[in-house]
Amino acid sequence: MNDTIDYSEEFDEGPSKSQRKREMHALQELGQQLTELSATQLASFELPEEVHAAIIEMHRIRQREARRRHLQFIGKMMRKVDGDEVRAKLDAIKSQGTLSVQRQHLIEQWRDRMLSNDKQAVSDFIDAYPGVDIQHLRQLVRQAHKEVSQSKPPAHARKLFRYLRDTIAEAD
Repeated sequence: MNDTIDYSEEFDEGPSKSQRKREMHALQELGQQLTELSATQLASFELPEEVHAAIIEMHRIRQREARRRHLQFIGKMMRKVDGDEVRAKLDAIKSQGTLSVQRQHLIEQWRDRMLSNDKQAVSDFIDAYPGVDIQHLRQLVRQAHKEVSQSKPPAHARKLFRYLRDTIAEAD
């Protein structure tokens, strides 16, 4: 006869205290990331009204300790929110920002190539973006070169940048 009792099934305590603390810190970090968003980006999230209000309130608080306590409060309130859904939206917003920065760098590279007396740059751009108004593009490049040679403010270089930006955006 075996009189041993298995207490492991009777005392299933769930996650450990350390695991619960890690989860709470993760929610607090998620709340902090939400406080760094712009108002329009924050509006795209479907958050409970009190969570949204607490995040907006964070922008008003200036004292360091008060901000820390309020961030803990936001972390506590984030328990009401589906963290995975919020993380997915935050990742989408960050990837859009990354793509925007990459596009900005691409436009700057094209403009810099065209303004560096690279004769092939305009032709390469025309080949890459066939819908471009060739005459207008060449005129902008000529005027930008003229500004540089006369040491004038870069008004046409800015126009060239905007034109390149619009052309690349249409192609995407």
